Amino acid sequence: MTKPDIAARRVVVACAALMVGALTLTACGGSANADSDKDGKQGAGAADTSVAKIAISAKDGSTGASINSTGVKVSGGRLTDVRMTVAGTGEAVPGEISGGGKVWKPKEQLERGTKYRIAATAKDGEGRTSAANSVFTTVTSADSFIGTYTPDQGSTVGVGMPVSFTFDKAITDKKAVQSHITVTSSSGQKVVGHWFGAQRLDFRPQEYWKAGSKVTMKIDLDGVEGANGVHGVQKKTVTFTVGRSQVSTVDANTQTMTVVRDGKTLKSVPISAGDAQHTTYNGQMVISEKSVQTRMNSQTVGMGSEYDIPDVPHAMRLTGSGTFIHGNYWYNKGNPPFGRQGTSHGCIGLQDAQGAQGSTPGKWFYDNSLVGDVVIVKNSADSTVAPDNGLNGWNMEWSQWVAGSAV
Repeated sequence: MTKPDIAARRVVVACAALMVGALTLTACGGSANADSDKDGKQGAGAADTSVAKIAISAKDGSTGASINSTGVKVSGGRLTDVRMTVAGTGEAVPGEISGGGKVWKPKEQLERGTKYRIAATAKDGEGRTSAANSVFTTVTSADSFIGTYTPDQGSTVGVGMPVSFTFDKAITDKKAVQSHITVTSSSGQKVVGHWFGAQRLDFRPQEYWKAGSKVTMKIDLDGVEGANGVHGVQKKTVTFTVGRSQVSTVDANTQTMTVVRDGKTLKSVPISAGDAQHTTYNGQMVISEKSVQTRMNSQTVGMGSEYDIPDVPHAMRLTGSGTFIHGNYWYNKGNPPFGRQGTSHGCIGLQDAQGAQGSTPGKWFYDNSLVGDVVIVKNSADSTVAPDNGLNGWNMEWSQWVAGSAV
């Protein structure tokens, strides 16, 4: 073979080598693209990735999280484990998985201004695991408001019991707050809210509640801005029952009280209303609390040191300013008998025994009264009790009550 032939053969071999290299590169490139396509759709990479997607409502690093609606949800799978703790202390927050493994929620309302940690795991239908974590802080007390309310869940009350909220912050957007509280009755009575200042909102129908009705209040204030930068944190439904109708009328002229239940007179008992210097309010008053025994001190109601009785029996509050209907065991026997004259400092006294014992008018009335029952006082020399002095909005005309609604 001549040298030119050898040279030509080397060129051919070199070209062949270049072609193989080119084919190799092309094959590698083609394989990479295919793998990429597989990973993106149905390849081996996707087969190792769980399709269970966990969502924690409080985002990692967030502040101002809800104390009511914070929880965990999953799509494409089921939750297998959720652990929530107080960050820093490690204290566990009890919760439960529900909805067929789709939802987890804390069992109790969270604390305001507290840092929490959630770690959640889930599996899809193929048994593949996914996980998610979040560390967050709930809304602070300074940036939120809460309304304490009455009546309580599940309680049975008298026909005069309003729904009353007292907020721990002044509310400037009353419409926003009131529109997120609804009160309805099984009786079908129209219920309207009325604002007493910036922190109290009461609800009632035009007339007393119908006996035996069920009342439901839905509180949906979580996240509602009640004032600039201040948001609500409550979300719950409360139901209570209206019991039998009982309205007791005190006549300050005759010093008697007539108790009427469901339209029938139960009993008429002698009472001792306020004396000439300490008259009893007129008007419709609602029993707002009951105590078998309580201490009464005149200094707490601005009367100086006129009395301090540590064991007043069968006491039932009628006003926020200190008017009660209660038992009286210290009645001066030198005075005319009960029912002849008023001798109290503005309260309504009933004959009773020390220690709240025995069969007495005071005990009878206490045992037969509910929080929410109405006590009406008439023919007293005093003025009519203010509607916001206690739970006594019934002393306001309906048109005026409706005018105080923000919605």
